[in-house]
Amino acid sequence: MGEIRDFRSGKPGKPPPGEAMPRRLAAIVAGDIAGYSRLMELDEEGTHNRVKRIERDLIEPTISEHHGKLVKTTGDGFIAMFDSPVEAVRCSIVIQQNMIGRNAAIARDHWIEYRIGVNLGDIIIEADDIFGDGVNVASRLEGIAAPGEVFISGGIYEQIKHKMVCGYESLGDKKVKNITDPVRVYRVLPDAAAYQRTRRRRESILLTLLGLAVAVIAGGVLWYMLAQPRSKPIDVAQVPPSPAASPAVQQPAPSPAPAPGQAASPVSGAAPTQQASPQAAPSATPAASVPEPEMVSLQGGSFSMGSNDDPSERPIRKVTVKPFAMGKYPVTVREWNACAAAKACNFTASGKDDVPVTNVSWSDAKQYVAWLAERTGKAYRLPSEAEWEYAARGGTQSKYWWGDQMQSGNAGCKDCGGGAGAAEQPVKVGSLKPNPFGLYDMGGSVDQWVEDCWHRNYQGAPAEGAVWPGGDCASHVIRSGSWKNDARYVRPANRDNYDANVRYPTHGFRVALSP
Repeated sequence: MGEIRDFRSGKPGKPPPGEAMPRRLAAIVAGDIAGYSRLMELDEEGTHNRVKRIERDLIEPTISEHHGKLVKTTGDGFIAMFDSPVEAVRCSIVIQQNMIGRNAAIARDHWIEYRIGVNLGDIIIEADDIFGDGVNVASRLEGIAAPGEVFISGGIYEQIKHKMVCGYESLGDKKVKNITDPVRVYRVLPDAAAYQRTRRRRESILLTLLGLAVAVIAGGVLWYMLAQPRSKPIDVAQVPPSPAASPAVQQPAPSPAPAPGQAASPVSGAAPTQQASPQAAPSATPAASVPEPEMVSLQGGSFSMGSNDDPSERPIRKVTVKPFAMGKYPVTVREWNACAAAKACNFTASGKDDVPVTNVSWSDAKQYVAWLAERTGKAYRLPSEAEWEYAARGGTQSKYWWGDQMQSGNAGCKDCGGGAGAAEQPVKVGSLKPNPFGLYDMGGSVDQWVEDCWHRNYQGAPAEGAVWPGGDCASHVIRSGSWKNDARYVRPANRDNYDANVRYPTHGFRVALSP
């Protein structure tokens, strides 16, 4: 996996003598373990084995999933290259988020934490390594990042700033070792809300400092005024009356005080109405006005879950699902934004009201169903993985719910017909045909979160359709494939996983409802 090839010929090895080294523009990710020497001193063999396991189970697969190439590992770090700056940063965020989960169960002194730097640069490519300032800057950014953080260069920031749902904190221009010009540096905040919290905290500090400065200045002015010799007093009798001091103008001041005789006055009655309105705001929108997803009731039953098309889908087994209701469509932008308007969901979604909401993490989806259940008094939740596949199959056992061959108009994916993959967002809900259960977009459109933590296959899976406990809960199962994926992803049996706290442009969800 670490072999780098000549990108013109596809063959490994150096170019013939006299021929220039191949170059290309790439996004470079440099990662390094903070405090590696200390960890090796504490437990040399244990640390070495843990690092190798992390590289095998997390670093390499995550780089591959984000369409990158692992150039090399360095004992306590790694270098990777990507065609896409967006994928390079997403990969970095996923690695850091997964490391949080891996460290949660062990003592703080034994945590393995990566510092990651990402840079965009023109690099020289050899058979098994890459060189150039583009690589050096990425390594320097990694060197100044704090453990668990991702630092990116200004070049990367300009490419991704409008393409990812996350926050960025500018750290200004930094002088880094052996690089002539200063580098514009940004800290990546995976959760956009974290950036807002950081900004509000800094604004609060600035306002406090400003208030202290004003108080000091005011105190100085007051001291100066009191310390001055008093001038000759003015004879008030010689000063003509001021209109501002006339009783006619001063009398209205106490008028806002409520009086029994004024209770019916439209003018005096306006003030209490305005004061009461903020208190009434939380109950101003009754539960009936919440845009509830349209649901389809399913009787439940038994079906064969899984397939032999992929190791993660084996072994095929019989599963029995209890009656439940499934969202007729994925949750839409309009439905999501009702939650955002109530301050219960972390961001306001963009796009047309009737398209599926995207860029939703598993944690975001959980926030939405909790809010919906609380506002409606109904047991809304995410479906289990078994419930999702049962609903997606629609009572069939074929490769797709309509048969074993792709047919245009049944699913929204890159090669499902209609050119959906070239679009910036999925088509509006209900645009394609429903499956036999009357459910739309159960395959394609958007990837859809389910409740279950990730298991690599179905070994030991329960035979009932409830959520499968245990597993890797830093990642959760995601189903359906999306409008950007190939047809193989829209199969009802297809399953994948993604970090629970990271948003991705094709990820959405639909809700389930217990009886």
